[in-house]
Amino acid sequence: MYSSARTSDVLTVLASQEGDRLTVGEIVAVLRDRAFALLVVLLGLPNCLPMPPPIPLICGLLLMLVAAQIAAGMSAPWLPRMLLGRSIARSDVERAVNRAVPLLRRLERWSRPRMSVFESALGMRGMGLILLTLAMALIVAAPVVGQIPLGLAVCLVGLGLVERDGVVVLVGLGIGALGVALNAGFVYAIVAGIMSLFHL
Repeated sequence: MYSSARTSDVLTVLASQEGDRLTVGEIVAVLRDRAFALLVVLLGLPNCLPMPPPIPLICGLLLMLVAAQIAAGMSAPWLPRMLLGRSIARSDVERAVNRAVPLLRRLERWSRPRMSVFESALGMRGMGLILLTLAMALIVAAPVVGQIPLGLAVCLVGLGLVERDGVVVLVGLGIGALGVALNAGFVYAIVAGIMSLFHL
């Protein structure tokens, strides 16, 4: 089923799982053979909406772990057993998926395999390093203003990797660069404020 299903279909299946909560292990099991790229999409999704702490922090830390494995050239994601048992409310997953699926389906109608440079082993390692940068920015992201561009960027990069569409990946990277710049300014303002407060 999953080898030919579109991203929106797989996420819809994920949101329709039974039970009040979904464990990380159950989520990875649904994603199956496209776990890396779809995990990237899934970790970006909550940040496309205004989410309270610590959701951006958790997503950023998990994305760092996934990105590091992509950069290392691993063929499938590895997650600690303790993490696989952690759970998230299914209603939160469903809310994020329901918001994202209409947009994903519009993108999927337009998306097609092109610019295959990102499919090579070297290209994927490079994407891992870029995603690592986005993950670190997400961890220190300003609420809403800094969080949403990064979430959108991560989603688009993941979607582009799933659909093998380099143009979508590049659009995501462009938005990601804007998000990183916004959050760099946010961090600089905080550091400058602290230094000014203590007359450093």
